[in-house]
Amino acid sequence: MKNLPIGIQTLPGIRAKNCVYVDKTRLVHQLATTGKYYFFSRPRRFGKSLLISTLKELYLGNKAQFEGLWIENNWDWSKNNPVLHFSFDELDYKKLGLETVITDELVKWAKHYNVVLTKESVKSQFKELLEEVSKKHGKVALLIDEYDKPIIDFLEKEDVETGKFNRDILREFYGVLKNSDELLEIVFITGISKFAKVSLFSHLNNLDDITLAPQYAALTGYTQAELEFYFDDYLQLCVESLQISREELLKQMKIWYNGYSWDGATEVYNPFGTLNFLSKKIFFNHWFSTGSPDFLVKKMRSLTFYNVENSIVNNRILDTYDIDNLTLIPLLFQTGYLTIKKVDKMTGDMVLDYPNREVRESMYGFLIDDLSQNPQRVHTGMAIQDLDKAFVARDLEKVKNILNALLADLPVEAYIKQTEGLFHGLIHLVFKYLGVYVNSEVHSSQGHADSVVQTLTDVYIFEFKFNKTAQHGLDQIQKQDYAGKYRASNKVITGIGVNFSTDKRGIDDWAEAVL
Repeated sequence: MKNLPIGIQTLPGIRAKNCVYVDKTRLVHQLATTGKYYFFSRPRRFGKSLLISTLKELYLGNKAQFEGLWIENNWDWSKNNPVLHFSFDELDYKKLGLETVITDELVKWAKHYNVVLTKESVKSQFKELLEEVSKKHGKVALLIDEYDKPIIDFLEKEDVETGKFNRDILREFYGVLKNSDELLEIVFITGISKFAKVSLFSHLNNLDDITLAPQYAALTGYTQAELEFYFDDYLQLCVESLQISREELLKQMKIWYNGYSWDGATEVYNPFGTLNFLSKKIFFNHWFSTGSPDFLVKKMRSLTFYNVENSIVNNRILDTYDIDNLTLIPLLFQTGYLTIKKVDKMTGDMVLDYPNREVRESMYGFLIDDLSQNPQRVHTGMAIQDLDKAFVARDLEKVKNILNALLADLPVEAYIKQTEGLFHGLIHLVFKYLGVYVNSEVHSSQGHADSVVQTLTDVYIFEFKFNKTAQHGLDQIQKQDYAGKYRASNKVITGIGVNFSTDKRGIDDWAEAVL
């Protein structure tokens, strides 16, 4: 068996350690032979660095690295190009400053290709490097990985001026490419965000953004076919370890780690989460646990906006990503917390949603903990599981106690302002999270109850009120006949009115009736 390439981000590293390499070289060949200037955005840990490494080895003409791959017999190995590879994820700009580390990189590459830089500014040195290297060795393959890291590391309010300063330096740096066409063989730039369109590459109007291009939807990540072909041995080990059928294994893996799409049609697995599952053989939030969405959670709290599921946006909104005006939905999309579920090709409208259980469950947990001021973030998942068990056991007293416990630590301002926003936000998230385990719906439109939970035997219909009475909520359930659509299920239907009290800072009234 080949090894799993966990944490290995270079093609030579994968080949040297006899690791599984999912062959994407047919698409790499398509890139190399049909275009010249590319921008490609994907979330963190989604294979961007490995893609850059593959391009690097290809243009250096290292045929041995491609033995047995599709491109081995479909590439002219008699020619090669000098490669300039910048990985901003590896540069210590926080300590040394962005301009200093870029200058150091330029000097490093100048020494590598035996040229001397005489200019002083970053912009002029970069231009000089391109000119001298191409003169000595041929047209340059310019590969830039995580181009936006020096900006997105400084999006917090107190750091944003540093982000803007770095943006201006990068604009000057990338501005060199505008009049360097004759020096370049290919330009391939990757990142998480799309500052590319709005500020950094405004002069590079021939940059082809392939982020949403259907033909490159599977350029990174694993398709279902790739998962089953390249990792067949590991799937069998998981079947044996978990003692479930292969069919059930694939079903659960799809629920947990699949669902990412950039065209609304082609779905791919998150590589990092998938590889870690195949290694550890346990369903867990592998990708999510490696990064914290604190910045996004703060943004959602400031907007009192938590219901991001099935957001309908136009694809143009994803090109308005600017450090001076960061909007929530593009942020969630670019960072991998939302993905495309459907695209209207005529209008460009897209439906965005959480990609899979790993992301959905984890985000609910983070948001609930943030709202209820639970910084430890260790009990929320257990509380939701207990809530699930209480519903299944028809123990509504326990349901009430768990909800009250989650509400207990809401910030004081929620009660001083006497607003329903924080209450409804928290309850919405609790019942959405519960939906991971049982069928839990959350409604907001007129003519629907606030929340509905279904188990195999019961339907529980909730109506939430604020500083009124629980009976007021129960009366509304009965008057509006919210139970009507569930009667055909032959389940026991229970209506539950719940009232939140400002004075008691939680649930003070609860009324229920079998409908």
